[in-house]
Amino acid sequence: MNNKLKLRGHMKAFMSWPLILTGLLVVTNILVYFTSIKAGIILSVALIIYVGMALLVLRCHRPFIINDLIAFANRYDVLEKRILEELALPYAIMDTNGKMIWSNKVFSELTGKDQFYKKNISSIFPDITADKLPALDQKDPSEMNTQVGERIYRISMQRVSLGEVVSNSEIFETVTRDVDLIALYMYDDTQLKEYIQKNEDNKLVVALAYLDNYEEALESVEDVRRSLLIALIDRKITKYFSNFDGLVKKMEKDKYFLIMRQSSLEALKEQRFHILDEVKTVNIGNEMAITLSIGIGLNAANYIQDYEYSRIAIEMALGRGGDQVVIKNGNNITYYGGKTQQMEKTTRVKARVKAQALKEFMSTKDRVVVMGHKITDVDALGAAIGIYRAGKTLGKTVNIVVNDPTTSIRPLMMGYMNNSEYEPSMFITSDQARDLVDNNTVVVVVDTNKPSYTECQDLLYMTKTVVVLDHHRRGSEVIENAVLSYVEPYASSACEMVAEILQYFSDDLRIRSMEADCLYAGIMIDTNNFTTRAGVRTFEAAAFLRRSGADVTRVRKMLRDNLESYQARAEAVRTAHIYRDCFAIARCPSEGVDSPTVVGAQAANELLNIAGVKASFVLTQYNNEVYISARAIDEVNVQVMMEKMGGGGHMNIAGAQVKASPDEVEKMLKDIIDKEYQEESVK
Repeated sequence: MNNKLKLRGHMKAFMSWPLILTGLLVVTNILVYFTSIKAGIILSVALIIYVGMALLVLRCHRPFIINDLIAFANRYDVLEKRILEELALPYAIMDTNGKMIWSNKVFSELTGKDQFYKKNISSIFPDITADKLPALDQKDPSEMNTQVGERIYRISMQRVSLGEVVSNSEIFETVTRDVDLIALYMYDDTQLKEYIQKNEDNKLVVALAYLDNYEEALESVEDVRRSLLIALIDRKITKYFSNFDGLVKKMEKDKYFLIMRQSSLEALKEQRFHILDEVKTVNIGNEMAITLSIGIGLNAANYIQDYEYSRIAIEMALGRGGDQVVIKNGNNITYYGGKTQQMEKTTRVKARVKAQALKEFMSTKDRVVVMGHKITDVDALGAAIGIYRAGKTLGKTVNIVVNDPTTSIRPLMMGYMNNSEYEPSMFITSDQARDLVDNNTVVVVVDTNKPSYTECQDLLYMTKTVVVLDHHRRGSEVIENAVLSYVEPYASSACEMVAEILQYFSDDLRIRSMEADCLYAGIMIDTNNFTTRAGVRTFEAAAFLRRSGADVTRVRKMLRDNLESYQARAEAVRTAHIYRDCFAIARCPSEGVDSPTVVGAQAANELLNIAGVKASFVLTQYNNEVYISARAIDEVNVQVMMEKMGGGGHMNIAGAQVKASPDEVEKMLKDIIDKEYQEESVK
């Protein structure tokens, strides 16, 4: 083998010195001949003897020199290996598949494995799977964290090529070695992680807490007890957050400013903000329980931004009905609570103010375009008809965006189509609307506050004047560029809200009986014939519509189902099954049904009539999506469950749209139900 190894670099030059000196002696010998021939002959004989001896030494002693170099290299390698073996840093060598080859003493003591342990690294650290090993062309080391006992280690794995090691040798010429190894280092980051965690825990969190129904609760208490009620609430809130090192500052009679550490927030999360229930227990004769809403902001660039986050969070909490906590952590939003039905407001001041604001916006523009959510239902159409009448009262051109009318709204729309009293352009499609909308147009969105759910999302960005009228609770996705947003979760329907607005819109406004029918139908559908979410103001709005000419019999005839829809609803109810003894889950057939999503919603309402059912979920596959209709009476918050699937709604009426198969959606739904059960048991 030694004969195949050739010297290179400094060692090759050093071994070539005798031959180099031979050339110098030859030149010297020639010069000596010019001085003395005898001396030149003597020097030539000496030169021949020198060259012969030099060649003999190089030939005979070269293997011994190489052997000595190899022996030194071995001793040097042993020294390096000993240094690695005694290294305080855990170190190991693996092949490219993760099979262990060798490890030093510290690694062996840490893992309890022998230094020549030959099994895969995953048997020691299950987190190190095949995909975590460095790839062939990966230059940067692969890093990951793992825990050994109570210590946290950062593992760094670097791919090492043996071919590169040999080719960079200063002693031997290149010998091909197509072999790679993986070197593994372990760094103890326990103390660093502790300091990072302490820093995170000590970050300040800004929160705002509002009493939702402060004025209404005080009205139900005797005058002499009102100060006591306020004092009890203040004491309970202050004491609760003080137990978590929180600072509470009362800003107004029903508003509080809170500062706490992030570690305190984590403790509150574990308790699921029990303060929401504690505030409700304050009772000194007040007929109405007081509820609390909290908005929390954290992990912003500065404290000012944290406060802005908390302000956005508290607005979302109030917009979703109150009695809940909303945490805005950067772009992530988390909800807690919200399981109490919001109390209906007895005052109509807000409706009057919003009506006047809507009138002012409409008066300054030439055109009004109204749209609801995708697959327009009766409530969305009825609300749009109400806005149509408001715009016409001001003499404006009004268009309603409806792309694909379903069988549920066609009977209502037929009364306006081919009617000389209404323009042929009353109903338009999204493509037609894009050609009409400009900055001189008011776009009114009804029955939804999510931009992705609207009939034509592009319209929201084609004008600066966008108005939102909705009765669904706000989620993380909202229409942010609205100049007027009237979102009231306590309202039963969008038609109820529009009916109230019309009463304060203008003294000249007169609703036609056909239009009153549409508004009345919307209220009927969303309240399930006035049995769900129907409050005092719901019946007042219905009474106003009856006075305006709405006819119950006429509405009932228009809302009748065809045979195919009725059979599909009956099939959904027939095939329903009960999960966890109280959740009804069914699938609604969509073949041959013109409005399968509407039928699914009707089936969900029917399933609530079964004794013992707390919530119903009907899955309808339509247009490559699965539509979920969720219904509950009072014990389950289906809105929170649907939000986890990308949807939303109310506590007892909600829905979602998921792009997946019905089996996958049903599994997702059951996982959410299981998680809700676990949270309830922990609580």
